[in-house]
Amino acid sequence: MDDRAIAADGAELSSLSSVIRDLVERVSAVARRYEGTDREDVSFELYEVERGLRGATRRLDRLTRSL
Repeated sequence: MDDRAIAADGAELSSLSSVIRDLVERVSAVARRYEGTDREDVSFELYEVERGLRGATRRLDRLTRSL
C-alpha cells in the first residue's frame, strides 16, 4: 500500500473518530436528562453506550497513530 493511500485512510479514521466523539456528547446529553427520573434505567444504559463509544474512539485513535 502506498503512502498516499495510508494517509487517506488515516484522515478517514480521524474523521470517524471525530464523529464518534460527537455521538458521545449527544448520548451523554440524553443520559443526563434521564438522571433522577423514574426512568433512570435509560440513563444507566446510555452511559454504558457512552463508555463503549469512548472505547471505540481510543482504539481508532491508536490505530490511526500506528499507520
